[in-house]
Amino acid sequence: MASAAPVITDVSYTDLLEDPYPVFKRVRDTAPAVFVAAANLTLVTRFDDIMSIERDPATYSSDNPASLVNKVMGPTFMRKDGAAHATGRKAIEPSFRPGTIKEHWAPKFTEICERLIGALREAGEADLFSALAAPMASLSLMEMIGFKAMPWQTLAEWSQSLIDGAGNYARDAEIDRKAMEAGAGIDAAIEAVLDHHRANPNPSILSSMVHADPPMPIEEMRANIKVIIGGGLNEPRDAILTLTLGLLENSAQKESVLARPELWPTAFEEAIRWISPIGMYPRRVTRPVDLAGVALPEGVQIGLCVGAANRDDRRFTEPDRFDMFRPKQSHLAFGAGAHFCAGTWVSRQTVGRIVVPMLFERLSNLRLRDDAPPVIRGWVFRGPVSLPVRWDA
Repeated sequence: MASAAPVITDVSYTDLLEDPYPVFKRVRDTAPAVFVAAANLTLVTRFDDIMSIERDPATYSSDNPASLVNKVMGPTFMRKDGAAHATGRKAIEPSFRPGTIKEHWAPKFTEICERLIGALREAGEADLFSALAAPMASLSLMEMIGFKAMPWQTLAEWSQSLIDGAGNYARDAEIDRKAMEAGAGIDAAIEAVLDHHRANPNPSILSSMVHADPPMPIEEMRANIKVIIGGGLNEPRDAILTLTLGLLENSAQKESVLARPELWPTAFEEAIRWISPIGMYPRRVTRPVDLAGVALPEGVQIGLCVGAANRDDRRFTEPDRFDMFRPKQSHLAFGAGAHFCAGTWVSRQTVGRIVVPMLFERLSNLRLRDDAPPVIRGWVFRGPVSLPVRWDA
């Protein structure tokens, strides 16, 4: 007989932001689904349960009018299922084809990275969040979307405001205000370049949207560009920092990957399992259902905590450790099923084959600073927000 989801009330929202993993373990060990009052959400944290949910979009729907993503960004294809989702994915697909990434985007990303690291080399120390990862992710995404040149900080601020809004389960009014302000700025930036992309087809995302068959409606275009800015900037930014941190904290693994460059993709996959940049996304239950013994009523919103599932000790041995040599197991950092992240191959190319390898190659004896430890925050989106390092200039 299925029972109602247990309730946890003695966890604060600050606990989730600062270090969610003890909370995730407690939830995993309590039940397949647990209502966490601080998040105002029923959380699902076990790997196998999330995989089961992703195989059943009819019961666990992405189409959720109450979703914060819909509130902040509008009707994105990320919050649709079936044909509506497939149509949105198809409209951007030309920009994300493996051949386009390799032949068009990779040279551009390499040029950006060379410029950023070149500007750092003489300094001898920096915080890699603001000196490399954030500008790299912002400038690369600006190119991919097809925006006019702007300060990298502008796109980064828009992205942070959007993801803060999409994760604003504490209902902070100031966070909502900043997210709406970012959305208005993005709408204006889209309007400034649409005529150019209509007249000049190219590999950019906006060009793909306006030349899709049929062309994507402007309201959907605005919403989908916002969701791409939200996830498409913070995910590679945080993955750059997480992979760098994992290697700097594990010197033997660092030496292995530097001696054998073919291991970079393996190191990348382990980094985003260890600290998943996109840690949670919601689903809406469309009918009363029994989830592994927990009764979920129709209409309830659940949070799929892939950041927790990727540290599920039922699947991964010593899951809290960064270990690129652990037995190969698939993870959920890019989601699963029809909603598997469209930017997966861009992230793998940018982070695992361009930025972090170049960072270790160009900055000799790269190391963490003893006097300024890394700072990691977040649970809906998680990653280092400060990574101070030194090297031999």
